[in-house]
Amino acid sequence: MNKETTMDTIALWNRYRTHLCHDPETGLMLDISRMNFSDGFLAAMEPAMQKAFAEMADLERGTIANPDEGRMVGHYWLRNPPLAPAGEIATAIDDTVRRVREFAAAVHTGTTAAPDGRPFRNLLVVGIGGSALGPQFVADALGDAGNPIVPYFFDNTDPDGMDRVLAQIGTGLAETLTVVISKSGGTKETRNGMLEAEAAYRRAGLDFPRHAVAVTGEGSELDRTAAAAGWIARFPMWDWVGGRTSVTSAVGLLPAALQGLDIDGILEGARLCDALTRRTDTPRNPAALLALMWHHATDGRGSRDMVVLPYKDRLLLFSRYLQQLIMESIGKELDRDGNVVCQGISVYGNKGSTDQHAYVQQLREGVNNFFVTFIEVLRDRGGASPAVEPGVTSGDYLAGFLQGTRTALSEKGRESLTITIPEVSPRTVGMLIALFERAVGLYASLVNINAYHQPGVEAGKKAAGTVLALQADIIAHLRGTGSSLTADGIAAALGRPEAAETVFRTLLHAAANPDHGIRMEPAEPLTESRFSVRA
Repeated sequence: MNKETTMDTIALWNRYRTHLCHDPETGLMLDISRMNFSDGFLAAMEPAMQKAFAEMADLERGTIANPDEGRMVGHYWLRNPPLAPAGEIATAIDDTVRRVREFAAAVHTGTTAAPDGRPFRNLLVVGIGGSALGPQFVADALGDAGNPIVPYFFDNTDPDGMDRVLAQIGTGLAETLTVVISKSGGTKETRNGMLEAEAAYRRAGLDFPRHAVAVTGEGSELDRTAAAAGWIARFPMWDWVGGRTSVTSAVGLLPAALQGLDIDGILEGARLCDALTRRTDTPRNPAALLALMWHHATDGRGSRDMVVLPYKDRLLLFSRYLQQLIMESIGKELDRDGNVVCQGISVYGNKGSTDQHAYVQQLREGVNNFFVTFIEVLRDRGGASPAVEPGVTSGDYLAGFLQGTRTALSEKGRESLTITIPEVSPRTVGMLIALFERAVGLYASLVNINAYHQPGVEAGKKAAGTVLALQADIIAHLRGTGSSLTADGIAAALGRPEAAETVFRTLLHAAANPDHGIRMEPAEPLTESRFSVRA
């Protein structure tokens, strides 16, 4: 190592010591030393950061944070009910956690069992977005072979995907408890999954309501369905909890408790991290430092992607969970003043060291349009590890690969930050969830957007509804005419010539499946194909 390299290494060590954020109580560490912010950056951003702290405090006190829907945002109350602005909210939270514990215990002891008396051995969770991603992440991160119940998920409206899950459950459907999660009860993907599950139980000669539990808003379509049919139980999903921040509500706690996971540990970790990230001393607040590093790395306007690299198999699904939490919260066209800003940070990731054989080559030597978030776990496993080489374990290799990749990126001017936790446990999973929830809220304040609404998601749902309404008109027209027609011909006949592409694509799908009785006569070019109703 030459003198210049030695000096650079010492400078990096000094920068690491200066900027390392470490909390002794939780063991959480955040290293921002490999982010290339200037010496004056943190000081320059401090007024904006203090303003963000004040806005976060207002949110926790119950200020209307989602003006589109006129609602509060209270996911922080879920792990510390006394913070709630009203006694009835605190009571509702406490009662729900108690009911979750009691219900899970009744299922595990067989007090609540399948209609034939057999204990429930499987859990089918039906949800979409935050109603599935959070529970899936927790289940995969904390689940073990010894858990009393095995979780499965319907997290899409893909028929083949649901068939695969049902095939995995197989004859165990009779011992399967299904939890349907939807705040409104009208989310189409979840409703479709519920109806598909109900049909599967019916085919197996089973009574679906006696296997079913709902997590939903009081008085919702799903709540009414569950009450009328006599489902086993119903748990609340409050309007002040958004789907992407709902994992510490019954949405995430009920599946976790049924699986046999320590929900008190998850809540404790989230509560401890909330307290830590509520500090207004910026250098000692890891969520504030995360938000500031996002602002630095992306110029406060999403100019770079966030690559999430957890060096732990159990955290594989964390990047998927963060995609929704961050992108749905921050991806906004308008700021709070109505200005067009098109904010957002794209998030993707897999796991280390797998990524060293996938896309780290591009990260180090290709286009520099990203920053990396490494997640390091200090404890390798529950016990000692065998040596794979003299004095070296598999876990040593994993730790070495993390440090090596971090160094290799830094040498090429690629920025990264590193989050370190002692182990993967209910407590640390709760901490990670709370850390990023707070960072999202603080960053949104820094760039003056509302993190707690999602108009783009609603627009997509409305557009899908328009397509399905047109599909009904298309099929009705074909059945009424009995003719063989092109997409252009059908669109013109419906008075919708501008919709010819949608007509064509809709018919391609209809003809590939037996459900609507549509036949296709292929032509060249393909768009001149003709469609009719099968005789």
